[in-house]
Amino acid sequence: MNRESPLGRRVAGSTRYDPGLLFPIERSEGRARLGLGEGSLPFAGTDVWHAYELSWLEAGGRPRVAVGRIEVPAASPRMVESKSLKLYLNALNGSTFDDAAAVRDTIARDLGEATGGTVSVTLAGLEDPAFHGIAAPGACIDEAPLAGPAAAPDRELLRADAGEPVEETLHSHLLRSLCPVTAQPDWATVVISYRGPRLDRGALLAYLVAFREHQDFHEQCVERIFLDLAAVLSPQTLAVQALYTRRGGLDISPWRSSTPGRAPQYRLHRQ
Repeated sequence: MNRESPLGRRVAGSTRYDPGLLFPIERSEGRARLGLGEGSLPFAGTDVWHAYELSWLEAGGRPRVAVGRIEVPAASPRMVESKSLKLYLNALNGSTFDDAAAVRDTIARDLGEATGGTVSVTLAGLEDPAFHGIAAPGACIDEAPLAGPAAAPDRELLRADAGEPVEETLHSHLLRSLCPVTAQPDWATVVISYRGPRLDRGALLAYLVAFREHQDFHEQCVERIFLDLAAVLSPQTLAVQALYTRRGGLDISPWRSSTPGRAPQYRLHRQ
């Protein structure tokens, strides 16, 4: 692709519907750095976006607003760059649609064409309880003993006990990674559910904190965490989701799992 990404550049906004604003990014390059080549993926998953600044015009010029959930399958060959998605959604603000269903179908079609996958879009009213924030599930590890900070995430930081397998959900609010283009920080709560050898919580926390200076896209950070945990634990089941905080009216929560299915349908209070 010879287009230049809008990320890190000053870009004039548009007030008219324009699917050409979407900027796809091939997943293959980032996955190659994780040792993933062509062929089937070692996980199932979804990139879940929440959009809080959705608006359009109905016939006659009355504005309508909604909140939206966009689900892009991890198996799609491309992901969409976040700033381009913001520009695309903002351009809907001055465009006329017959109804909310037409907006939903338009977004799903355009993102499907951009990513090469079947994209699901849900629109809801601002008071819809399905979009209310909740507390993070499972046990928080943020007060676990923490050794000195590591310079970069490395699976060698992780440790597991050799005893009986456990089934548990853990979370940490301390995940921070850096945008690979602008080097600006992205903050997230990461939720890990697994059945397998018990993870050393202090070691897991040290591993997650080591992402503080790591530059990568959100989706690829989650895939790295999943692959490193899978290598260390050889778990019976494993699911990793990073619920990133909102930026520009959008948040993203990539989910990768050893078991196919639909990503968890919630967002956290801090999002």
